[in-house]
Amino acid sequence: MHIAIAGNIGSGKTTLTRLLSKHFGWEAHYEDVDTNPYLNSFYEDMQRWSFNLQIYFLNSRFRQIVEIRKGEKTVVQDRTIYEDAYIFAPNLHYMNLMTTRDFENYISLFELMSSFIHPPDLLIYLRASVPTLVNQIQKRGREYEEAIRLDYLKKLNERYETWISNYNLGKLQIFNVDDIDIEEKPEDLAMIIEKVNAELHGLF
Repeated sequence: MHIAIAGNIGSGKTTLTRLLSKHFGWEAHYEDVDTNPYLNSFYEDMQRWSFNLQIYFLNSRFRQIVEIRKGEKTVVQDRTIYEDAYIFAPNLHYMNLMTTRDFENYISLFELMSSFIHPPDLLIYLRASVPTLVNQIQKRGREYEEAIRLDYLKKLNERYETWISNYNLGKLQIFNVDDIDIEEKPEDLAMIIEKVNAELHGLF
């Protein structure tokens, strides 16, 4: 089975992936941030590196999905291939940080790839306000994220809300990160685990 966690930068996807993996004994697939050769360059010069970064993520996540479907294990995945195509790439294009030529090439490649993949059995969306995102980004202290602009996070949030309101590829659960603290409050994590458990038992 394939469980995927979606949400803006700093919404807590990696933390929830880790905690669910630990609780259920699932295999965790994390976003490739530590070994990504484009991330630092992208945050220094978004216009120059946006297309390269998005192609790298698209390739990386497509490979993850192929592996997940080949394997026998239940996997929880940190971020989905859909977020790249419906949120990050269009946002870069809208902000004039990706040319129309590059954007159309990217979308054409995504459409081809998506015809070969299955959506997750359950999508978990972590909704968070911009102040919460900023607070969590600052807490983890990744150097390359210090340059992230507030208008960038705000635009991404708007696109996430549009995507989620139209999401119809499978089961969906939404948690409001502003109201919970899964690292500090065991009862908040227990609430999520209980809801995920109930949803997954409905799959059989």
